[in-house]
Amino acid sequence: MLRAIILGSAAGGGFPQWNSAGPGCLRARAGDPAAPPRSQCGLAVSADGRRWVLLNASPDLRAQILATPALAPAPEQGGIRHSPIAAVVLTGAEVDALTGLLTLRERHPFALYGAAPALAVLRDNPIFRAVDPAIVPRRDLPLDTPLLLRDAAGEALGLTVEAFAVPGKVPLFQEQDGADPGRAEEGEALGLRITAPGASAPLLFIPGCAAVTPALRERLAQGGCLLFDGTLWRDDEMILAGAGPKTAARMGHMAMRDSVAALAGLPLQRRVFIHINNTNPTLLADSPERAALRAAGWEVAEDGMEIAL
Repeated sequence: MLRAIILGSAAGGGFPQWNSAGPGCLRARAGDPAAPPRSQCGLAVSADGRRWVLLNASPDLRAQILATPALAPAPEQGGIRHSPIAAVVLTGAEVDALTGLLTLRERHPFALYGAAPALAVLRDNPIFRAVDPAIVPRRDLPLDTPLLLRDAAGEALGLTVEAFAVPGKVPLFQEQDGADPGRAEEGEALGLRITAPGASAPLLFIPGCAAVTPALRERLAQGGCLLFDGTLWRDDEMILAGAGPKTAARMGHMAMRDSVAALAGLPLQRRVFIHINNTNPTLLADSPERAALRAAGWEVAEDGMEIAL
């Protein structure tokens, strides 16, 4: 079996975002049940329900671990210091994806997997030495090659991951003077295909994607449970909301309503949008945009949602 727990379902800043007075954030702060809060995007996956692999490590990771019983220490397993977290796999080097690694700096051994661009960011930023490479080995995540994940000691975790490049962009902090860096497709943004023995289908995790190319559509035509980039509902959403000057495409994302059309007809077992920005009206359970997604066969991720395959 393959088990996944959505630790966080929102884009950077979470929902409500700390400095947002947008209508959705106001409803979330007021406790509106149709606008439940969400933390920043991340998953935990397991083949045995005992050893877990994190897919990205968001700035909210500590709170996410505390909210997830499956990730709690078990003293009978390792004494006063223990965690079932055995590995972390990065889909990129954006702040949203790797800042939470600093939460895991208390000398707990786990394996850290990333493609070359992400590992280079960790290597070039000395603050990440706090996650001691002597205890947390950094391992290359090859593209288009199935890889059996292992813990820090080399023990197999029962999960196989295949990483693949998707259209995206370099991390925001690597942009030069606000200039549009253009599209990047050399591993700066990754999708992951996760499989486990006995699972009914693979799990596909693509939290950031700027376009559905023919190659990506062909890959997704193999089927599975898809968790896909749902950052903005429409390309000019943040501009219209007065929340910023950038389009979804400029930020390396594909508008959700365009994704629905681009991914129509694929033999997917389940379709779930994740990494959802605080301006996105589909965060609101009673919005017409959410109704449109339901009619098209899509779900909107929530923190704590569990998926069993």
